[in-house]
Amino acid sequence: MFLDTEGAELHYEVRGSGPLLLVSQSGEGDADRSTDLVDLLVDRFTVVTYDRRGLSRSTLRRPGQPVTMAQHADDVHRLLAELTDEPALMLGCSMGAAIGLHLAVAHPGQLGLLVAHDPVAPSLLPAAQRDRHTSELAHLQQVHRDGGLKAAFPEIARVLGIDPARQETEPDLTPMPLTPRRVANFDFFINHDFTAVIEAELDVKALRSTPVRIVPAGGSTTAPSVFVGQCARNLAELVGRDVVTFPGGHNGNTTHPRAYAARLRGVLAGA
Repeated sequence: MFLDTEGAELHYEVRGSGPLLLVSQSGEGDADRSTDLVDLLVDRFTVVTYDRRGLSRSTLRRPGQPVTMAQHADDVHRLLAELTDEPALMLGCSMGAAIGLHLAVAHPGQLGLLVAHDPVAPSLLPAAQRDRHTSELAHLQQVHRDGGLKAAFPEIARVLGIDPARQETEPDLTPMPLTPRRVANFDFFINHDFTAVIEAELDVKALRSTPVRIVPAGGSTTAPSVFVGQCARNLAELVGRDVVTFPGGHNGNTTHPRAYAARLRGVLAGA
């Protein structure tokens, strides 16, 4: 299915029945990225996934145009308005979590609960840390420009605290090969979405007072010292809640979908 938004056509998918749960993916992830996790949620939730603008089937009306976090949040606002007039549940992973935080400020009536897993939101950090990590993201863009994905992947993993050589997974996962579509998504993510994250200004004061119940979350193997671990911890302090630990690391929703779904069900049961 498709939805016209400001400057883009948004592809989205709806599966299952029950309360509406929007899953906003991390990184280059499109609507298909968390398929194993979604399969385990559709018996209890109406699960909505989508391709962020610029990824896969969500085409920009002016290819190459810059994207912003405000646009990403507005896309989700329009998508939820199309599907429901009730507050929705949302799982945001990494960049998806940052989008959820912007939505919680701009359109708080649309969300009842947001699980923000490893949010990529430099605005949550003190100035010195923010500057250091936005510089890291800008450096990753340069590494990608100079050496492509082969050079960028190890640096991205380092920044996110991922050790590809030691990353455990549950058995029998749906294969996710590095197809041309995923390569194109990674290119867009690094070239455009990194810039959106770097330039974003999240209204932390408004976030502190939002009526949306925000659940800060982090992977069990995500080191507290890495960028996303610091963001999760600072978000927890801001909203006055503890960080909820989920199975796996930064990408636990794809590496440990069974355990992740069980943990998510428990969190959402308190919504």
